[in-house]
Amino acid sequence: MRQGTLIFDEYRDRYDIRFDLAEYYGVLDCGDCLEVFTRGKWKPARMEYGDNWYLAGIRTKDLNGLRVRV
Repeated sequence: MRQGTLIFDEYRDRYDIRFDLAEYYGVLDCGDCLEVFTRGKWKPARMEYGDNWYLAGIRTKDLNGLRVRV
């Protein structure tokens, strides 16, 4: 699994994962599964879209900067 940071790509209006300065995962779509590091452990989550993008299984208002792995 690769670890990175969740960022919002304003050009594509979707989230992406940044692994380092020049390497990205590619945009995330609805149903894409990943793990989020929260409260000291990795939790499974799924990217979804309703009124806005959110992670099913994770309670947060801001997804930017979350440590994730795929």
